[in-house]
Amino acid sequence: MTEPQATRISFRQLLAFFIPLGISASLVTISHVIINSTLARSAQPEIVIASYALPLSILGIIERPAVLLRQTCSALVRDRRSFRAMSIVGWSVLGAIFGLGLTISYSPLGPWIFRHIFGAEESMVEPMLEVYRVLMFVSIFSGIRCLYHGIIIYNLRTKWLTIGMIVRLLSMYLLSLYFIHKGVESGTVGAIIFLTGMAVEAAVSFWEGRSLLRNSIPEVKEDHDVSKPSQIFHFYRPLLYSSLLAVIVGPSINAFLGKTTDIKLAIASFAIAASLAQLVMSFFSYTHQIVMNFYRKDAASVRRFFFILWLIPSLLIAILSYTSAGPWFLEHVMGVNERLQEASLSTLKVFMIMTLIFPLLDFGNGLLMLRGQTKVMVWSQASNVGITLITLLVTSLLFPGWNGRIGAFAQSLGVLAEVAVVMYVIWLAGRTEGRLPHPATAKNAMNAESSGQ
Repeated sequence: MTEPQATRISFRQLLAFFIPLGISASLVTISHVIINSTLARSAQPEIVIASYALPLSILGIIERPAVLLRQTCSALVRDRRSFRAMSIVGWSVLGAIFGLGLTISYSPLGPWIFRHIFGAEESMVEPMLEVYRVLMFVSIFSGIRCLYHGIIIYNLRTKWLTIGMIVRLLSMYLLSLYFIHKGVESGTVGAIIFLTGMAVEAAVSFWEGRSLLRNSIPEVKEDHDVSKPSQIFHFYRPLLYSSLLAVIVGPSINAFLGKTTDIKLAIASFAIAASLAQLVMSFFSYTHQIVMNFYRKDAASVRRFFFILWLIPSLLIAILSYTSAGPWFLEHVMGVNERLQEASLSTLKVFMIMTLIFPLLDFGNGLLMLRGQTKVMVWSQASNVGITLITLLVTSLLFPGWNGRIGAFAQSLGVLAEVAVVMYVIWLAGRTEGRLPHPATAKNAMNAESSGQ
């Protein structure tokens, strides 16, 4: 017996909810396209992009705990008392992140990571360290941004996320024009552009978030008992564990690309192709929100909406990969030279596998969160990491000439493994339960998980 569905959701309603989220996610990805297209205009684009891409992959791991402050804040902060508890946890996280950044930047640990984990040539170690010494500040501003994003989202002022992103992109674009005119000499240029954009966005979020705290949020809200940092941390910790599994993938790919026949070309072509694939997929990365907000009300409409959107990312990548649109975009928009252009397009063709699978994963994750089965996501991400690492190992040993395609193929198979786990659990739950649990049941399950029970 299924849950009653009392509300009919129109396609227009779903589209009105989905499009702003998709635009916001796409704007985030455009910032990386701006940086890569700027670095591609240097005299030695392969070396410069590689010197930026590897430190950026480390930032992906270091920054992740800061990004999780957004979900935690939006879920738990309802008054100024709970925000003070959230702030203690947030600043503790940012302090730990900054300390780790200093260690990587100014101790023997940093050179060791670049030499032995990423396989960087000796001549590239110091340029990579210089890039990371700038990037480590990005994670701090990112944490501040996400902390106040949580307040903004809960108070339904999401237009300020879009405003902040637009201002960020504008500042990054103007700075990129300056560097292109001046001349791009190192990957540090990309780090400076990224840091500037993140600082600007953090300032906008801080300004609006503080305004909401002063004018719209009470000192203490009745029936809201979150007041201690320990309560915040109980919710935050499971998110941290699961996300740390996911961020292993990026650095692992770059590390194995360091074992290909043409390291610089492999890393640079993968970075460009991945940024384009992510640009396309990012617009469709909020399918889980459609599921969580509307599936119980009108599952049939949600499924129809999903099937209409499902193939669009793959079709867009196919257009870039197999028509003249791809070479034109890489040459005239990103400024990529002919050799790097050919390698990037070859890598982008492999990414079609992932763009076909990713919407299914996002839809499935939405169902898991709706059912309160978030622990499954830890195991599905673990399967992703495992299959990705195995594929990277095998292909780098047997087919080192694939260069950037190795990373795209491994990442695609990893996502396929993750989808398989998610869909199996959903199928199994459908057989054993026959229906979605009542909302209160899902809520209780999620509360139990977040409190470590």
